[in-house]
Amino acid sequence: MIKVKGERLKVKGERLKVKGLLILLSIFIFQFSTCLAADSVKDLQKKQKKLQQEIEHTNKMLKQTKKDETATLNKLQLTQQNIKNQKKLIRTLDNEITALDREMKALGNTRDSLQQVLESYKEDYARMTRQTHYARLQQSPLLFLISSDSFQQLARRARYLQEFAHFRQEQVARIARTQAEIDTQNELLQANRDDKKQALSKRKREQDNLKRDERKQQTMLTQLKSKEKDLTKQLKQKQKKVAELNKKIDDMIRKQTAKDSKTSLTKEQKLIAGGFEANKGRLPWPVERGMISGHYGKQQHPVYSQVTIDNKGIYIQTTAGMKARAVYKGEVTSCFMVGGTYAVIVQHGNYRSVYSNLSKLNVKQGDKVDTKQTIGVIFTDPEQDKKTELYFQIYKDRNILNPELWIAK
Repeated sequence: MIKVKGERLKVKGERLKVKGLLILLSIFIFQFSTCLAADSVKDLQKKQKKLQQEIEHTNKMLKQTKKDETATLNKLQLTQQNIKNQKKLIRTLDNEITALDREMKALGNTRDSLQQVLESYKEDYARMTRQTHYARLQQSPLLFLISSDSFQQLARRARYLQEFAHFRQEQVARIARTQAEIDTQNELLQANRDDKKQALSKRKREQDNLKRDERKQQTMLTQLKSKEKDLTKQLKQKQKKVAELNKKIDDMIRKQTAKDSKTSLTKEQKLIAGGFEANKGRLPWPVERGMISGHYGKQQHPVYSQVTIDNKGIYIQTTAGMKARAVYKGEVTSCFMVGGTYAVIVQHGNYRSVYSNLSKLNVKQGDKVDTKQTIGVIFTDPEQDKKTELYFQIYKDRNILNPELWIAK
């Protein structure tokens, strides 16, 4: 006679064993899923998208230059910036493919582990069927039921059969669903990796095209360097105009700070100054999109070695029609013209931001401005290869600061 109680204990023992395996498996799958969601690939994709946008923006600036084969410093600089971004993009794609390979390997290992668990369950099931009472159960469930000694034992055996069948089906179904899900993820990752490899190949080809363009620009620039004396003279004339602008700005700020020193900052001005300072390295750019075409401080000219540049701010090149915007809330304290273009000073407590080379103003002295509010339209110079370039500065009291340390990276 079959002892249902013993059978029930055995089934319960197996159920605990299976549940333990499933719990461990669930924890492993959860941890693995969490690892996959660690955003490493997503972060790389965001970086890739940003670089692609920068390349597109630089290409747009290149298209807005004079439509001829004349070599200019502007075209060369834009092309070099594009090549720089292309190299960054390729490195990002390489890193993304490496990350995808790691994830695919992890998926494969998990799939293999699940397959081993499934095989283990099959072996356990086969081992059970070799036992006499389980062999009777499998071969003749009806005989197993009618051989009961009482109605109560019959009911228990019927419930046992039902639970046993449901339990086994549930475990196999769970494993099958999990394995199918991993196979699907694996296929998606493989397709994703193939797409990225194609994108990488495309970007490499584009980089080669840009390098050829750069060589072409360098060749034309070499031809222009035969006129280096005249070009150097033009650069020095430009520097003279910039020096005039810097002096004007410095004089304006000196007068304003002298006036401010006679009175204390208001509570509101102190709060604004504190907010401005707290956002160092996170201030929005003074343009919606652009590239730094002239860095802060003393430096040698990128082409003419005998020319030294000393920038009191940074130059940000962008596309024609782009508007300058306030990097933080404050008050417009000055609007003036130098050399045919406008400049605007915005006070942020004891800090000031300066926006120069504007063709049109959207603010006037005394206006309160918010962060990212339009200051004016940036001037596009027809005599400088249609360059659209904002000259941007930051002061603390009378001390000029490096804007690159204050705006977002």
